Amino acid sequence: MTDEQARAKLQAAEQEHLLAWYDTLSEHEQYDLLEQIDALDLDLLDVFRNYKQNGEPDRGELAPMGALTIPEIEQNHAKFETAGLDAIRQGKVGAVLLAGGMGTRLGFDKPKGMYNIGLSKPLYIFECLIQNLIKVVDQAGAFVPLFIMTSEKNDEDTREFFESMKYFGYNPEYIHFFTQDTAPAVDADGKILLESKSRIATSPNGNGGWFASLVKAGLLNFLQREEIEWLNVFAVDNVLQKIADPCFIGATILSGCESGSKVVRKAAPEERVGVLCLEDGKPSIVEYYEMTPEMTTSRESDGSLSYNYGVILNYLFQTKKLTELLHNQLPVHIVHKAVPYIDQNGEKIRPEYPNAYKFESLVLDLIHLQDSCLSYEVERFREFAPVKNAEGVDSVISAQELLRRNGVAL
Repeated sequence: MTDEQARAKLQAAEQEHLLAWYDTLSEHEQYDLLEQIDALDLDLLDVFRNYKQNGEPDRGELAPMGALTIPEIEQNHAKFETAGLDAIRQGKVGAVLLAGGMGTRLGFDKPKGMYNIGLSKPLYIFECLIQNLIKVVDQAGAFVPLFIMTSEKNDEDTREFFESMKYFGYNPEYIHFFTQDTAPAVDADGKILLESKSRIATSPNGNGGWFASLVKAGLLNFLQREEIEWLNVFAVDNVLQKIADPCFIGATILSGCESGSKVVRKAAPEERVGVLCLEDGKPSIVEYYEMTPEMTTSRESDGSLSYNYGVILNYLFQTKKLTELLHNQLPVHIVHKAVPYIDQNGEKIRPEYPNAYKFESLVLDLIHLQDSCLSYEVERFREFAPVKNAEGVDSVISAQELLRRNGVAL
């Protein structure tokens, strides 16, 4: 993109300020800034204007959704596991690790997956997840292709870390890194912020953009060539995630559903987790803060909570369906955050309070684009040990205790 083309694009959107210092930049910085402007999705500004006028769109009609329960799974375990192992051995299953986040909330300035959760020896979050996947590889006698989504901020560190750790024993031929797309941050007037005189303030565009980012990285051809039919998507911060779980895969395939989601029974009515439900008759997820008091406390005839099954960000999607949905616009969520920026005098401002708006799509929104989803219950203490905080609930300490309970040496 030339500087004339950039000016024309920005003038049409009233964002010319992004070139305010262009003439003072080095040739390399000018080129870099033009590349950023070329990649800007200015349609997001229309989304922001609509948000300012109307707020978040209303939800549809919500209703409870049951689950394939643990006793039901145990009764059919052999059948489900056989079907899942067959799919893995036939190369039909891939796994996608969402690892774009940093360990900031843990007081760690590196990728979260590099955090050492060990006590008497090093044990990294990435290591826990790879070892969980290796158990499946050993059981199936076949490797599962693993796609690791990084971000611009942690891509280089993540790749170098895996290489230095010799991929924790996983065959590197089956590991594929790709970088998550970003979106700009805007102020209250919809003006895109600059992080520096040559850099637009951007952030990862939410975990819902994982498949579009994978495709942008050129990996769709690989999926199609290798005939990978199912992708198991999971988050980096749950050290007990069972990845490419043969029983889960087999149960989803045999159910005939387009997708699957692992869930746990809520520990308490007010637990802060998203809940799998129905929205206008289709699978969906309602966040804890969207639930009314009536929904939170409603119970079934057997005494169980009506909205009982919390998601743990472990989903199974059909590659074919995801490809069909590529051109469907996922809902864009507007998030109010504190974003460092430079002011009109070029001075760096580090706000203590939210000053800007970010654009994010969420993986949970992909569920509502599916015609069906198998709700698959798992035991909380065996598969849900999130590492979100340095201490307290869902912390390093609570995850360490759960790892110990599951026989992992720390």
